[in-house]
Amino acid sequence: KKIKEEITLEAASKSRMKIWSFASLSLAFQIQAFTPALVSKTFCLTQTSLFASSMPTSTEDPEYPGTAVERMLAIRERAKGLTTEQLNGEWEQVRKNILWAGGLKDLPNALPGQGYTGHSFNDYNHCDLTAMKIEVSVNENDGRVAGIALGNQLGNGIKIASLEELGPGGSWSTCTNGCNKNPPQDVAHVQFRSRIAFKLVWAPPSFETFVLVDDDGNLLNQGTPTGVLPHISQRQQNYRIVAGSKYAIEAENVGQQCV
Repeated sequence: KKIKEEITLEAASKSRMKIWSFASLSLAFQIQAFTPALVSKTFCLTQTSLFASSMPTSTEDPEYPGTAVERMLAIRERAKGLTTEQLNGEWEQVRKNILWAGGLKDLPNALPGQGYTGHSFNDYNHCDLTAMKIEVSVNENDGRVAGIALGNQLGNGIKIASLEELGPGGSWSTCTNGCNKNPPQDVAHVQFRSRIAFKLVWAPPSFETFVLVDDDGNLLNQGTPTGVLPHISQRQQNYRIVAGSKYAIEAENVGQQCV
């Protein structure tokens, strides 16, 4: 009986050793298979990090380096957030709301060149809201923007009229003429090397509704104000200078819906 018990214990011990050996071998294979994957994953993450660090930062625009990107994006969010009541009321109040969305103070009594914004969005031409870096706000027109006076010094007025809470840089209502070319040849894109945050375009055929579109022509908002609007000839000319460009598309679409 004792001999049988010893034989049984020895067999059980050998069986456990085989199980342990198999488990160890299996674990070894798992580790061997896992290690290259771990190394590969780590390498890919490292590559991604290095690649990401070489990309332009979100506050820089390589094509239009004068753009105050953070400010421009904040302005667009404000423009999109304007309510129906803010865009469909009396024109003068609507205009003030648009100025606020664009990061501009309402300064109707300031001197031209000293922050005066009484003309902003009130004629056919001063309907681009441009967010530019402060260092380019002193740029002058060297003759490349057709129809704009040589010099066109705006820097001091930009500093005075710009609201600070929207981020670094300044805002101004720049001239739209030349925007129908590709690429745009207006004050924002040429003099300041900046994209526009938005453009106001009056919608044909009635020219009673306006749209706000971004630099790619995407619709941000729209309004049908009441009261004393800019003269009909100004609203018509405002559309004519964008006709045929990406900036006219949403105005035309909205205008047809209002017929």
